[in-house]
Amino acid sequence: MKAVVTEIRQSRSGVIVKTEDGSIYRAAYVMVSVSIGVLQTNLINFHPDLPQWKILAIYQFDMAVYTKIFIKFPYKFWPTGNGTEFFLYAHEKRGYYTVWQQLERTYPGSNALLVTVTDDESRRIEQQPDSDTKKEIVEVLRNMFGKNIPEPTHILVPRWWSNRFYKGAFSNWPIGVSRFEYDQMRAPVGRVYFTGEHTSQQYNGYVHGAYLAGIDSAKIMIRCIKNKDCKYHAMPKGT
Repeated sequence: MKAVVTEIRQSRSGVIVKTEDGSIYRAAYVMVSVSIGVLQTNLINFHPDLPQWKILAIYQFDMAVYTKIFIKFPYKFWPTGNGTEFFLYAHEKRGYYTVWQQLERTYPGSNALLVTVTDDESRRIEQQPDSDTKKEIVEVLRNMFGKNIPEPTHILVPRWWSNRFYKGAFSNWPIGVSRFEYDQMRAPVGRVYFTGEHTSQQYNGYVHGAYLAGIDSAKIMIRCIKNKDCKYHAMPKGT
């Protein structure tokens, strides 16, 4: 099913899920696996509203933006071989196309570079045309390798922050957030359960964190359904 969920309505008897195309689905329980970034938007409306403790937990976390920009050239003009996979660019503006990687070891003959930007620079770049980003990148490369480098043939600029289904690349636990907030983030609300990499205490921010969190949350739901043990135990604050 490819449908955008816009509303989750629960009662003592079950859950009703409404989608953007007008479809309605009914279930006894629901698992919500969207990112923290999506939970912080109004894409999905919960009825009744999520309790205050859940909302506070959601907004205690941040979504980091980590952008890997791929750019391809007709031929390579950068050094290759041992010790040349990564190189750095120093600019007066923090994070301005700083970390570079040439991909010849991984993809021989690709003539491609990867440059990583994060957070403020990611958001800035996502809001401008790819053509402007390409011009900025070429200027940086010409500062490093000379004015005679070729024009790129292709560029790929992911837009994790702008995409309403992600609103960032992965969750970030700010200073002061502890196991207590993690437990509240993972805790079910009635018949609505939550999972995702942001609910993985050990591996938040990683794909395997999302995978393991899905298993953990499913076990919590199954325990409630099969054994009627629906209590969720949260660690006290400060432990």
